[in-house]
Amino acid sequence: MQIDLQYKPRDWQEVFHTTRTHYAVLAVCRRAGKTKAAIMDLCDAAMRFSLDRGLFAYIAPLRQQAKQIAWAELKATLRDLLISGHVTFSESELAATFWNGAIIKLFGSDDPDSLRGFRFDRVVMDEVAQMKSDVWSEVVMPACQDRNAPVLFIGTPKGVDLFSQLFYKGLRDTSGKWSSHRWTVYDVTIFDAAKIAEIRGGMSEKAFAREFMCDFEAGAEDQLITFADVQNAAERAGTPELAFGAPVILGVDPARFGDDRTVIVRRQGMVMFPPIIIKDADNMEVASAVAQQIELHDPSAVFIDIGQGAGVVDRLRQLKHSVIEVPFGGKAHEAELYFNRRSEMWAKTRDWLRSGGCLPDDLGLKQELCAPTYTFDPRGRIKLESKDEIVKRIPEMSPDKADALALTLASPVAAPTVESELRKRIPNLGNTASDEPDTWDPWA
Repeated sequence: MQIDLQYKPRDWQEVFHTTRTHYAVLAVCRRAGKTKAAIMDLCDAAMRFSLDRGLFAYIAPLRQQAKQIAWAELKATLRDLLISGHVTFSESELAATFWNGAIIKLFGSDDPDSLRGFRFDRVVMDEVAQMKSDVWSEVVMPACQDRNAPVLFIGTPKGVDLFSQLFYKGLRDTSGKWSSHRWTVYDVTIFDAAKIAEIRGGMSEKAFAREFMCDFEAGAEDQLITFADVQNAAERAGTPELAFGAPVILGVDPARFGDDRTVIVRRQGMVMFPPIIIKDADNMEVASAVAQQIELHDPSAVFIDIGQGAGVVDRLRQLKHSVIEVPFGGKAHEAELYFNRRSEMWAKTRDWLRSGGCLPDDLGLKQELCAPTYTFDPRGRIKLESKDEIVKRIPEMSPDKADALALTLASPVAAPTVESELRKRIPNLGNTASDEPDTWDPWA
């Protein structure tokens, strides 16, 4: 049977359809027709499907959003097949069933449980930047494994999120299984130069860069740490040479409430090591975990947020460990530049990143670092958005890992001398009667 759905793809859509890989990530500007391309991708696959009980999923951030964006488009695309009796629609299920038993069904990622228990044969995830990262890794990806379902990720950049992570994964892939493409307003040729100029004139430069130039690095005007800052830091290799000779510093951000996370971060020179996350622990348990890190790494300084960590500090001092209290809301060292200590630490973290700092490739950490905005107080000092304000604006966000990293930059810490390091690690150094070696390899 020959079927004509009256689809004449634009140039960029044709490139996508003819070069599609198993996992395809498309960053496409507004009004370019990305939803149409996605619907056609699902329809073509569904009509060609020859196995039993084929299920093809279109997933938007919200189910209502899926209905508004894709349902009318899907029905318009399959109108002739509906008239001929080859397709039926279920308004309540938001599903189209083909003559061969294949089904295209619309979902919302806001209800992950509605996605569980299915076996998908092809998936479109639209506006991925607005979805939580675990929807893909914990729900959709497992549902694609039985039949090795291809997946299309489409959207417009918003910053550091699941979409940016997948886009850069596609760029780095060498297996041929993943691909990433970017189509700007100048690539899709839907607006003439005068219209583009009009659009650009009505938006801020960064908003235009995100929405119409698909620029992942265009942060908000009031964003302290940018996508480029964290992405560049995550792509650097944290080699031993970047840490050798620098002081080991621990930053500890204790949990504020029972279900919050306590985070311990170790930084040495230009290298941040993967954070240690502790949940549902009391002060004694947290202090024990910090003490263990002190014994393991012999840090030159341990900085702890005193706002929630007073009990942890007291216990560590009982254990004869030297720790430094840091009041986030206290006076900054450079009080003429920063509203409080936390604003200062975050600014120092930004400077550390830009000077060559290396981050673990941790999506949550990158999102946290890019989350806070800043303003200027009446004295012209930088004032960072508070943690409570961030949580109110982004309910699923609590920048615990980022705060712990910022704590490692709370105050300057002198580098240990070579002799002191050797004496700590080689007790018999200088004792000619000893058979102990007189060299130390910190990376052994």
